[in-house]
Amino acid sequence: MALFEEEMDSNPMVSSLLNKLANYTNLSQGVVEHEEAEESRRREVKSPGMGTFIGVYLPCLQNILGVILFLRLTWIVGVAGVLESFLIVFMCCTCTMLTAISMSAIATNGVVPAGGSYYMISRSLGPEFGGAVGLCFYLGTTFAGAMYILGTIEIFLTYISPGAAIVHAASADGEATAMLHNMRVYGTCTLALMAMVVFVGVKYVNKLALVFLACVVLSILAIYAGVIKTAFDPPDIPVCLLGNRTLSRRSFDACAKVHTSSNGTRPTLLWGLFCNGSADGTTCDDYFAQNNLTEIQGIPGVASGVLLDNLWSVYTDKGVFVEKEGTPSVPVPEESRASGLPYVLTDIMTYFTMLVGIYFPSVTGIMAGSNRSGDLRDAQKSIPTGTILAIVTTSFIYLSCIVLFGACIEGVILRDKFGEALQGNLVIGMLAWPSPWVIVIGSFFSTCGAGLQSLTGAPRLLQAIARDGIIPFLQVFGHGKANGEPTWALLLTALICEIGILIASLDSVAPILSMFFLMCYMFVNLACAVQTLLRTPNWRPRFKYYHWALSFLGMSLCLALMFICSWYYALCAMLIASCIYKYIEYRGAEKEWGDGIRGLSLNAARYALLRVEQGAPHTKNWRPQVLVMLNLDAEQCVKHPRLLSFTTQLKAGKGLTIVGSVLEGTYLDKHTEAQQAEENIRSLMSAEKSKGFCQLVVSSNLRDGMSHLIQSAGLGGMKHNTVLVAWPESWKEEDNPSSWRNFVDTVRDTTAAQQALLVAKNVDLFPQNQERFSDGNIDVWWIVHDGGLLMLLPFLLRQHKVWRKCRMRIFTVAQVDDNSIQMKKDLQTFLYHLRISAEVEVVEMGESDISAFTYEKTLLMEQRSQMVKQMQLSKTEREREAQLIHDRNTASHSVVAARTQAPPTPDKVQMTWTKEKLIAEKYKNKDVGISGFKDLFSLKPEWGNLNQSNVRRMHTAVKLNGVVLNKSQDAQLVLLNMPGPPRNRQGDENWILFWALPRGGR
Repeated sequence: MALFEEEMDSNPMVSSLLNKLANYTNLSQGVVEHEEAEESRRREVKSPGMGTFIGVYLPCLQNILGVILFLRLTWIVGVAGVLESFLIVFMCCTCTMLTAISMSAIATNGVVPAGGSYYMISRSLGPEFGGAVGLCFYLGTTFAGAMYILGTIEIFLTYISPGAAIVHAASADGEATAMLHNMRVYGTCTLALMAMVVFVGVKYVNKLALVFLACVVLSILAIYAGVIKTAFDPPDIPVCLLGNRTLSRRSFDACAKVHTSSNGTRPTLLWGLFCNGSADGTTCDDYFAQNNLTEIQGIPGVASGVLLDNLWSVYTDKGVFVEKEGTPSVPVPEESRASGLPYVLTDIMTYFTMLVGIYFPSVTGIMAGSNRSGDLRDAQKSIPTGTILAIVTTSFIYLSCIVLFGACIEGVILRDKFGEALQGNLVIGMLAWPSPWVIVIGSFFSTCGAGLQSLTGAPRLLQAIARDGIIPFLQVFGHGKANGEPTWALLLTALICEIGILIASLDSVAPILSMFFLMCYMFVNLACAVQTLLRTPNWRPRFKYYHWALSFLGMSLCLALMFICSWYYALCAMLIASCIYKYIEYRGAEKEWGDGIRGLSLNAARYALLRVEQGAPHTKNWRPQVLVMLNLDAEQCVKHPRLLSFTTQLKAGKGLTIVGSVLEGTYLDKHTEAQQAEENIRSLMSAEKSKGFCQLVVSSNLRDGMSHLIQSAGLGGMKHNTVLVAWPESWKEEDNPSSWRNFVDTVRDTTAAQQALLVAKNVDLFPQNQERFSDGNIDVWWIVHDGGLLMLLPFLLRQHKVWRKCRMRIFTVAQVDDNSIQMKKDLQTFLYHLRISAEVEVVEMGESDISAFTYEKTLLMEQRSQMVKQMQLSKTEREREAQLIHDRNTASHSVVAARTQAPPTPDKVQMTWTKEKLIAEKYKNKDVGISGFKDLFSLKPEWGNLNQSNVRRMHTAVKLNGVVLNKSQDAQLVLLNMPGPPRNRQGDENWILFWALPRGGR
């Protein structure tokens, strides 16, 4: 291996890599922070040894079969009918089966994380989705604990010990309210007791788990045994009907109006409930007087044919009589339902979607096996097999129970939620064999155990989210006792669970947790679908029986069930998840887990780039896509950070922004400096809130590097169309001619690439993003038409808060032959069609004589140009040029000296020379010879040798500068057209002066 000695430090040998991977059990690949945190603890953990049956199948079975099966399934069958109940259960079971398939694919893709659904989603969809859905799953698990506790208290107060109620109702109308208060009191006490058990030690909960599971299995076996017994020996459970109305047997024993005996007849207890006395003249309830009492069998048996009567739904409003269809009844006029009459009434309004929300929690719990992945002997094999087998088993139990309940139990008993017609006994318990107490005690311990499991699992899920560090304000819940028990997370879980306890109604809490579980399952399906469609090389699940269409169907079914259960709960749950998502996105810690959402973004970006590449953008879609050229100092820091501020104000997060810079040198020597410079630029972009891309080039010289950026920055159709540079402030320094030459070459490259160019002068005076202009103007000097960019810039700037209150003024220049009034009208019409509000002014610039100041500036410009050229000549040529310049300057000084003997004139010659002024000057200075002023150029003879094209350009620049300073001296920002570079490159040193002459604030 001597050939690879130099690579040993950074790249390990295959043997050591395989050794690490073989011992890599609990954590997802690539999560370095988790590896370091749990390395020491992982060494002490014994090798997991649980198989599929003990580790996955039984925990899933225990979590799926629970409180809804024992307390609400018979009522759902009675209200929705066998057919619709079958549909409800089938939809919910299908949803969980499709989710289990997706979960199995994710769980078998590489090393199984020991964190359940949260780790699956976060490592597949990223920290934002993982955190949002993880917290939703945590809330669902917490509210599930509240539901199980409420189920435990309902069984205790309704079926085990009704006399244990603390709050008693003053009348029959207040019984429901009193029951809710009792649920709150007992539920709070039970929650406190369970939280103490969990705090003392989870080992006690785990030891009791097998006992709770045995209770569930024995209860289900008792139900099937009871159904079989009804086929040949139905139980004798009479139900009393008054007409077709079901009566509650809590307050009477005999279903008769009078007792007949040898001594005569006497009223029964039932008579006393409906009548005022026992005499013949007493008044009785009209319905009681006109209808007969009948007794039917509450559980006629599986062979009785009652299934046909229970096929269809019976949805009712709240407070409606539970009636048996087909039974003769004498109707009476509309009556006020007197309190105290022993009727069985519906306690809530029922409809299909509400029943879906109540039932769905009974199929949750499919994540129980994946949550124990760290304790499994072979998690990749056990999780799919155990979870799917558990779902198949529980689905069969639920579907068969629906049919069997409908075939064995009378409809009025099925719709009697609390078993009032059965003297307050549990309906499903009366069906069971050998005793109803098997179901009552079994369901009590089952729900109690499920509540303990929820209070055990939810804090650990919150602790896992907190330790990931993606939600900063939750980090306190990542701490716990010395042994790792999540103390603070348990406290928060108990407080949230108390909210569900205070709701106190099992039927109201169930839809809430349905939302959170459905959202979790929806994103598990989404994770699998995204990974499958992306076909990333790392997506290689051992579980092969999955397809993206099944995952998409499961996701759609979860979303549909959310809105079927309760559309407002669904919107609230989605709003909570969205808020958590946005919070993690903007405030949470950045994590790179190789998630599918990033891969999806890359695929979407690739698709969009290919679409954009197909043709040039339409004019309506055009916006400045800016390449910002930044200069760096010796420490790789940005020289003009305000340039990025201006970019942020101009772009406001829209469109493409590429921040480019050039580092002089070779990449092999400068790669470290390049990385540091790129980090500095990205930090500045973050501070200035400039959203875009950073592209740094290392080149042998700045000129070539900037040219490369202009040519190659961007990708495909996402390329810049505008270049933003800062004005080279060092252009006057004669020892640094490369400064302005690089600038001029950048201008030429931009023009050749047919891109717009923005040059920011005095860029360090530009406002920061935090500043706000309360007033002021943005002046636009529209001299030549540039395609509309000059008009667009102030509109875009005014979208930002810095410039929002500034007014827009547009100045245009009129020549001698132009009609300034008509130009103003046309410009106002043009702005109206552009939908831009601005003040318009036309500035007249007539042709005037060229001033002496213009000639002086042109002379200095050409002298400087000659000096620049002389610097590029050979030594002999430089000496010759220097002597020539010296001779010209000597002649110039001699003329000035001759003029100093004349009457004093102003030091600063800046007047316009006309013919009349020249004649007046002649008469004013008679002592001067007339021959010395034959023409204007006699003042300075070298003026006659000037390039007249440069003189005209300088004249225009001087006049324009004066007008701009006069009109826009109070403006916050001045935007104006600048002349393009000359066709002849020999005039570059003159052209830079034309650029530099317009001066002002910004």
